[in-house]
Amino acid sequence: MFRRFALAGLSVSALWAQNAGFENGLYKVMERAGCAACHTGEGVASGTRLHLPEPGSSPAKLEAFGQSLVNLVDRDHPEASLLLRKPTARVTHAGGERIKPGSADEAVLKAWIDRLTKLSGEDLATALRYRQQEDQGEGAVLQDAELRRLTHSQFNHTVRDLLGDQTTPANQFPPEDFVNGFRNQSRGQSLSPILIEAYSSAAERLARSAFQGGDIHKLIPCKPSAACRARFVREFGLKAFRRPLDPGEQQRYEGLMARETDFLKGAQTAVEAMLQSPNFIFRLDTTSDPKLKAYATANRLSYTLIDTMPDPELFAAAASGELSTRTGLEKATRRLLADPRARESLNEFVSQWLRFDRLLTASKDRRKFPMYTRETANAMTEEAKIFFSDLVWNNRNFMTLFTADYGYVNPELARVYGVAAPQRDFDRVPFPATSERAGVLGQGLFLALTAKPEESSPTARGLFVREQFLCQKVPDPPAGVDTNLPPVTEDRPQTNRDRMSEHATNPTCATCHKLIDPIGFGLEKFDAIGARRDEFPLQFTGGRGGPGRGMAARNVNLPIDNNGDVAGLTGARFSSPAQLGALLAKSTQCQECMVKQYFRYTAGRMETPADRPVILKALEDFRSSDFKFQEMIVSLTLLREEGNAHAASNHKSR
Repeated sequence: MFRRFALAGLSVSALWAQNAGFENGLYKVMERAGCAACHTGEGVASGTRLHLPEPGSSPAKLEAFGQSLVNLVDRDHPEASLLLRKPTARVTHAGGERIKPGSADEAVLKAWIDRLTKLSGEDLATALRYRQQEDQGEGAVLQDAELRRLTHSQFNHTVRDLLGDQTTPANQFPPEDFVNGFRNQSRGQSLSPILIEAYSSAAERLARSAFQGGDIHKLIPCKPSAACRARFVREFGLKAFRRPLDPGEQQRYEGLMARETDFLKGAQTAVEAMLQSPNFIFRLDTTSDPKLKAYATANRLSYTLIDTMPDPELFAAAASGELSTRTGLEKATRRLLADPRARESLNEFVSQWLRFDRLLTASKDRRKFPMYTRETANAMTEEAKIFFSDLVWNNRNFMTLFTADYGYVNPELARVYGVAAPQRDFDRVPFPATSERAGVLGQGLFLALTAKPEESSPTARGLFVREQFLCQKVPDPPAGVDTNLPPVTEDRPQTNRDRMSEHATNPTCATCHKLIDPIGFGLEKFDAIGARRDEFPLQFTGGRGGPGRGMAARNVNLPIDNNGDVAGLTGARFSSPAQLGALLAKSTQCQECMVKQYFRYTAGRMETPADRPVILKALEDFRSSDFKFQEMIVSLTLLREEGNAHAASNHKSR
């Protein structure tokens, strides 16, 4: 039965595993080998043909996946199959040797390969279709929208547009946690007692301020009377809840107002109550009420594109039914993108995606980097915002994010970059070719936030590239692993690359670190604040020079080996930010990651297999527009709205 594998016989366990099926056989071998750490849609091997099913998949799904591995089998020469040669490291494998040649696990693998060579007819056709079906999301269930509360920025923007309040009260709320790389993910939006109390206090202050000195913000639409009370509750309630009030709500808030003899005092009471309501704090993203469907659409569009409540035109489009058509949706989307608030919204996205917070809260060794100050950090984030905004709003090729040979510089950044300061702060300045800078990878923001206080960090830089620009999740280090590097001593001076050789030789570390460290090695000619260097400087304090004298110091400058590579990308060797940027810009994984990051931010969750067709279609539209980010926003927005409508239709039919 198995004589086609002449090099090794099959053990009893291998024969049992083959007969038991994939789940109890090869799948368990792959679990032990740690294949799922990389071979998923978000793993560092996401660009390969091998994607393991998500955790918790049904036995039928696992069996179908096992059959689909025929794509990696040479049916005429099984011993040459990639499914065998890759995990055993007989050919180059970024993950190294995961299955030991000659082991019982390899015997199970060979048994499964032999089984796959015998597939024929409809069984073979079904196995070959598996990956195509996965890419098209067939059989996957669209994840229902989770209840999402207003983020702190959305709270601030909403009370600004609702009440004319500019005090940004949510800045005093408990800080939001980063989940999936962003602060707005539904999974991280729990309501703590402290946050509930903060909402209550903010509602009281905002309502009081709204009518302090009279109706200065023109919230009352008519001359105070019983009829005006009803009109105020109806019109203010529409804006506060981002939908029409139902009769019960209308009556309740009118009654609350009527308790006060003073009309403005009654309005203040009603406003305070509405601002504490879950209908204000939580977004209307989904509804089972067909009369409110268009308002849910308006909410999604508004909070996605301008990070605040719908404006009068969007409310009118919801009321008229205009948002129920693709033409109406696209018209509303493009109108909101032209709103100045859309720029503010995109700035919020980029500040979270590129983790401005890490840089603004980081410290640097002032003795080693005296030119780095708080103003320098602020300048780095400002440059990134201007750079990003120029690409988006001037409809440039967005992949220039990685290849642009220029930056936006002020005097602080000019000193770091070694260029002349422009006449006006943050004017566009070309980078000399000798600087080897390009795009976001050559900017101080990226280079400084992925560094330690006193030195660059190849690991942090490689990890950032993998996770933020390739959307690949690198597994966390095993518990109890010592992550400290050996100290540098005067008798044995070492570069970062030398010190990190432990990562490549220790099996516990090597699997992940050889996927991230080589990326950082290619950026080692840039120090902890992003200044270029040709040598790796070390300073050692020697013995005392005599009475009254300070410590004598010895400086050592070591040559830098800045050869890097990105495992998993074709021809991915580089030695500078400019070269790495060029690799990323043309990489399919990176281009798709740009779509995924915006999807995750606007959807408030990670993508699922059911979202795959949406992401691939948005990527196709992104490419066909010559990578114009605004066109990707429009495409993704319309596709998501069509998906929401389809999901609602299916839900109704059930």
